[in-house]
Amino acid sequence: MTADICVIVPTIREFECVRAYAENARKHGFDTDRLHVVLVTEDFCDTEAMATMLDELGLAGEVFDGAAREAWYDEQSVTEFSHLVPAASHAQTSFGLLYCWANGFDYGVFIDDDTRPHMDEDFFGTHLANLNGEHEVERVRSDEQWVNVLHENADEHGLYPRGYPYSAMGEEVETDRTRVTNVVASQGLWTNVPDLDAARILADGDLQGQAKTRLSADDFGEPFVAAEGQYLTVCSMNLAFRREVIPAFYQLPMDDNPWDVGRFDDIWSGVFLKRACDVLGTEIVTGGPLCKHNKAERSTFDDLRSELPALDANERLWRAVDDAAADADSYAGAFAAMADALVERDWSDCENGEFLPYVGEYMHDWLACLDALDPGSIAVPAAASADD
Repeated sequence: MTADICVIVPTIREFECVRAYAENARKHGFDTDRLHVVLVTEDFCDTEAMATMLDELGLAGEVFDGAAREAWYDEQSVTEFSHLVPAASHAQTSFGLLYCWANGFDYGVFIDDDTRPHMDEDFFGTHLANLNGEHEVERVRSDEQWVNVLHENADEHGLYPRGYPYSAMGEEVETDRTRVTNVVASQGLWTNVPDLDAARILADGDLQGQAKTRLSADDFGEPFVAAEGQYLTVCSMNLAFRREVIPAFYQLPMDDNPWDVGRFDDIWSGVFLKRACDVLGTEIVTGGPLCKHNKAERSTFDDLRSELPALDANERLWRAVDDAAADADSYAGAFAAMADALVERDWSDCENGEFLPYVGEYMHDWLACLDALDPGSIAVPAAASADD
């Protein structure tokens, strides 16, 4: 079978995580010929060992360090857009999105290298099942317009995930049932080390970037969706999506920017994607498959330094796009309208507010780059405005 799933793994340490995911696929009878693995790494990493591993596993794929990415931009005639993928940042997953778009894969899957699949769950099969067919799931909403993806057992562990606005804490939660018919993203959650921001990790008494609280499969219930008009944190460590959402799923210019903002790549891209889904009548399902998050020890204060410049902006960004794109009829159109909302708003009352129009300009460039990779695919006037 021709590969139709682009598996994107940003890695500088544990690239052999791919072995566990390949083993999981074969254990559950998932056809690994459907998988094309893209390892996004750095020039100082052992790319030859990575390529050898893919050969040993019988997996199709490519390895892209910095030099290989630059060569790819040249080959695709999009060198002018190479600034879209930041250097030495987790947001380099955006390169995987460009690769997925240019090569016409039907699906993409993000996997972080510090995760491992739960071997009793069919990792790829569950994600693909979530993205196809109709399902009855729980629908969650709160009086703060935000859904805590860890809400199932929050009364016991009290955790809020990385990126959840502080102003939305203490929410009142309501649930009901709904049938989802057009799922475009499947977010798997994580056991072991929770995905928290640095301030919450410090509050949990840990200086090694992890948090002392641990999660197990018992902390999670059935799959759910955040209700229309509600937002949720989207973490890219265990996430599958349809190709069609890529125009609204750019991972943003993190770390490599004048304000040193980092660690909001998947969080803010998730805000944009959720708004686009609400406008277009599509869904993001959260729950399984679970993965085990084995986060390596690192300084909590280093993460805090990356997050602190945009903590104020994180409280405001979602409100700025909450009424944008109401008339959009495509992911590209919705993304362009949200970019305009960031560029045109007065951010003078926001700490480092200048970063948000900067992000908006990059969002326009993102659409222009996708159109250059697949001419005619991004038919929105805003794509041309990147050169204004």
